[in-house]
Amino acid sequence: MHRRKLMAAFSVILFALLAQVALVWGDGEGKLVRGAGTTIVTGGIGAPSFDPVLTKFGFHWRDGQGRLECLALAPSAPAGSLGSGNFDTNVMYVTGEITSVAIQGSSATLKGLATVTGLGAGSNLPFTAVAERGGPGARFVLTVSGLTFEEILLEGGITF
Repeated sequence: MHRRKLMAAFSVILFALLAQVALVWGDGEGKLVRGAGTTIVTGGIGAPSFDPVLTKFGFHWRDGQGRLECLALAPSAPAGSLGSGNFDTNVMYVTGEITSVAIQGSSATLKGLATVTGLGAGSNLPFTAVAERGGPGARFVLTVSGLTFEEILLEGGITF
């Protein structure tokens, strides 16, 4: 009888520990996921075809809470003209709460709801961002408002 109680208690403790491990590693809960930097948009659905676009992004997730900010800038002057290398026009801004994070290998998938101004404007719009761990050269793909922006990190870093 004593042995059964001991085994039952051990089983309950083991189950509780496994549940905690699943929370920490399965959906990003309890993990620190963060990144910030400058990217260049390389393509995607809705991305400008010939005009270069730089983004300034930042995100942070810890203990089930987080935010994403992403500002897209384009030059106001046409390519080849004076000032065409100045990224001075705000073409899109995405700001929102991250509601979940899933980590698989070297990528983290962030999901949430955002307010978008400029291209794809709207409120409470679902977004997905796939961030690859690393520094310059790492990929960052943002999907919001039916638009997908494939980006390469030029400066900054993504860790988790």
